Amino acid sequence: VGIVGAGLMAAQLALLFAQRLSVPVIMRDLDDERVTQGLAHVHGALDKLVSSGRMPATTADRIRADVHGTTDLDDMAGCDFVIEAVTEILDLKKRVFAELETIVSPTTVLATNTSALSVTRMAADLKHPERVVGLHFFNPVAQMPLVEVIHAERTSIEATATAFAVAKKLRKTAVGVADRPGFVVNRLLVLLLGEIVRAVESGTPVDVADRALRPLGLPMGPFALFDLVGPAVGLHVLTSLREELGDRFARSEGLERIVAEGIKVVQPPVAKGVPADVDPAIQEVFGPAGGPGALDEAGVLDQVLTALTVEIGHMLDEEVVASVSQIDLCMILGAGWPFASGGIA
Repeated sequence: VGIVGAGLMAAQLALLFAQRLSVPVIMRDLDDERVTQGLAHVHGALDKLVSSGRMPATTADRIRADVHGTTDLDDMAGCDFVIEAVTEILDLKKRVFAELETIVSPTTVLATNTSALSVTRMAADLKHPERVVGLHFFNPVAQMPLVEVIHAERTSIEATATAFAVAKKLRKTAVGVADRPGFVVNRLLVLLLGEIVRAVESGTPVDVADRALRPLGLPMGPFALFDLVGPAVGLHVLTSLREELGDRFARSEGLERIVAEGIKVVQPPVAKGVPADVDPAIQEVFGPAGGPGALDEAGVLDQVLTALTVEIGHMLDEEVVASVSQIDLCMILGAGWPFASGGIA
């Protein structure tokens, strides 16, 4: 297995593939420093597993021996399966696949871990676009059970079947998803975040908006989620979905400022494992609270649920998945939607 990139997501994938498939894994990045950091993350994770008693030392030693790093793309020539985990920039991912296509076997499956970009466009200029498939993992990779398998416009049955088989061996639950913007989980979560920001920029106090979704029983508040995924990543996905799907996805000058200035959006958690609350100081970023557009918690919750309901209707019309139960499954396993609620829909 080849993994393009050696950042945090790539290193988590390297560990998972080596652990569950028991095959050699090679991570490739642009310079030795990044490769060294990626390998250090793998080795550090293995040390923690051994010290906590969750993995025998002999197994950890085997995985260490199986995971390699390189800066030379040619070292991936012998890979049967390659997944890219580079920055979410379409042109960059297209270039990665174009370079890979010149060195790998004609039967090598090329997968992308993109969280929102079009797999069809990513593969469009390749000689063999049929071997490109989406395999979207969620962070943290070891804990999150869902993988979205994206069948692009020209993806072959063989490539899709391989993606499902790999996911099964990795002990993940795979859901087949059409190549539509944001797929399932990110499309709905980013819409949710956009509605929260829309409410705040209309005068709702940030702490009111942050508390409003608590009746849903989600694992954390919207601003803590925004902090977890990374403000730059969240804004990028929100922007790309707005460009693809329209004004249902909010544009936020406040979020743009948060990313540009590196403003922290949540307070330190009061205890380990307790979700962080929004920092009230960021109210200044979004504008003053109050006025005719301000909502109470019930109003914010109603606005969010209405937007989600409308969006799920669009997704079913677009046949993003085969049934509404698959949307529920994705949100339970990929977004922590409470199992007891039966899902989002």
